[in-house]
Amino acid sequence: MAELLRLTRAELQELLSSDLPPTEPGRLIAPVDGRTEIWASGVTYLRSRAARMAEAAVPDVYDRVYEADRPELFFKSVAWRVGTDGDPVGIRDDSAWDVPEPELAAVVNAYGEIVAYSICNDMSSRSIEGENPLYLPQAKVYAGACAVGLFLRPAWEVDHGDLTIQVSIERDGRVVFADQTSTDQLARPVDTLVSYLFRGDVFPDGAWLSTGTGIVPPEEFSLQSGDVVDIEISGLGRLRNPVVRGLAHWGEGRSL
Repeated sequence: MAELLRLTRAELQELLSSDLPPTEPGRLIAPVDGRTEIWASGVTYLRSRAARMAEAAVPDVYDRVYEADRPELFFKSVAWRVGTDGDPVGIRDDSAWDVPEPELAAVVNAYGEIVAYSICNDMSSRSIEGENPLYLPQAKVYAGACAVGLFLRPAWEVDHGDLTIQVSIERDGRVVFADQTSTDQLARPVDTLVSYLFRGDVFPDGAWLSTGTGIVPPEEFSLQSGDVVDIEISGLGRLRNPVVRGLAHWGEGRSL
């Protein structure tokens, strides 16, 4: 995948239109490798702004980000730490309030061109982040905090401005939370988010940029070990992950 993200969009489109060699059967792992990084955006939906303000000790910082020209961008994961469909996602031992964040992810090549879209689950500790905004890295970056879809859809096949995002959380065989939103509720254009990511950095193996969540579980809800998070984005497929508390081990060749 890293080699593909070193191509221009035109080169990649030409490659994908040609006859590709068949793949050998085997276990599919997350389509992120090499030096490809995953980044994420925050406060990109109005509903997300309201939830972050409600949980935060200093709520006005989120309101100011939502209204500002510059978006909130933060590092999420290196390639080797990313899980995919069927792999466990984790909730921290030192967190009491944890949620999944189902998000549209833009896959960007080394030249800053969006070449594909996929799914990202930006797992988050709301208790840690809410205590102090400076704790964001601990709330967002840990073992089992990031899972992405198995498949990428070429950007030229996707109307990313009108995609339905659905999530359901199962516990003991029944659904305890379900909701949906649409990418037409994004307050910031995806290409604007990408442009800010590339303003001060380089990504020789490309990057994924998760575009924020518009689905926020109620304050009384928190993930538990044994839950199953099921995310679906229209046209992009599904991402289904069991939840574990503590260090999550995932994927052949990717365990800790």
